[in-house]
Amino acid sequence: MATPAEWFAGARPRTLPAAVVPVAVGTGAAVYEGGAIWWRALLALFVALALQVGVNYANDYSDGVKGTDRDRVGPMRLVGSGVAAPRDVLAAALGCFLAAAVAGLVLVVATGAWWLLLVGLAAILAAWFYTGGSRPYGYRALGEVSVFVFFGLVAVVGTTYVQVERLSWVAVAAAVPVGLLACALLVVNNLRDIATDGTSGKRTLAVVLGDTRTRLLYSAALILPFAVAIALVPWRPFAALTLLALPLALPPVRAVRSGAVGPALIATLQQTGRLQLVFGALFALGLAL
Repeated sequence: MATPAEWFAGARPRTLPAAVVPVAVGTGAAVYEGGAIWWRALLALFVALALQVGVNYANDYSDGVKGTDRDRVGPMRLVGSGVAAPRDVLAAALGCFLAAAVAGLVLVVATGAWWLLLVGLAAILAAWFYTGGSRPYGYRALGEVSVFVFFGLVAVVGTTYVQVERLSWVAVAAAVPVGLLACALLVVNNLRDIATDGTSGKRTLAVVLGDTRTRLLYSAALILPFAVAIALVPWRPFAALTLLALPLALPPVRAVRSGAVGPALIATLQQTGRLQLVFGALFALGLAL
């Protein structure tokens, strides 16, 4: 039976910035629009965190029962390492999805935007079929597309919408750098696992692109967010605050460009998460001021 510490590790806490940052930035855009509602922002944060942990447990379950997590370089997996029964990890994933659905339903009722139910359903289905089912799209080089859509566009624009109850062009623009940084987390994770994913038949985008082009993609995903933020300066001058996070982008880019492999990329994953958090905080502040 897995210990609480192992369950916590299985939730992959280093990926949680991907859930926190879009809600923070979306709330910053809501402040800009003059309509921030903090209890809705907190509920949106709960939805995002529940979905993130849920997808992590779902991936742990699906990869574990398929055997693709048997030989890993990265952190421990609950099913793959045998410390938790597959049914228990599946139950944890479904519990997280249920919690996200209930909290999301409250936001739907509060806004009266019933079409958001379809968005929530799409997010849960995307979370499950990333590695679940007989034809998981995460094994077909579509993981980064899904991350950009759901942890960028949907999360940022959705967070703003449930507070101001209208679409905001600022939120749409702000979602681009947020989505790119979320993609960077997945790219560096898959870069680390190219060898094992390739032999297990898991065709991630990193496997398809190969080592060299994946490193270029990672570098672009870390640098382009700064360019997008600066492009917003004529309308939101304080978006320039994001440049304060630029020094945090240099070490992980340097490590990846210099050929870091295996366990060395675990530190790069941590640095990417730290950059995402700091960039997101500065960007949210810059939009709100």
